[in-house]
Amino acid sequence: MTNKHKGSTFDSFLQEEGLFDEAEAMAVKRVIAYELEQTMKKKGLTKTKMAEKLHTSRSELERVLDPQNASVTLRTLVKVAHLLGKKVRLSFA
Repeated sequence: MTNKHKGSTFDSFLQEEGLFDEAEAMAVKRVIAYELEQTMKKKGLTKTKMAEKLHTSRSELERVLDPQNASVTLRTLVKVAHLLGKKVRLSFA
């Protein structure tokens, strides 16, 4: 019995299984959520205070910070980044 994935990359395995796009989106969202939370900590902002500054609910902010929720809009990300003194940069490699 031979392993059809032997010698392949993890990315190619995910592509073959049709999982690559979802996995990449989740990885990007994890990084975004982590960066936002770290910046909030540095600035001493609680989730409640941050939600107030964004004129939104804490539950909406929780969705932005949830690494499992990849459906956050670019508009929301830009708004949060701006409030934290950051910019969103998007590139296609």
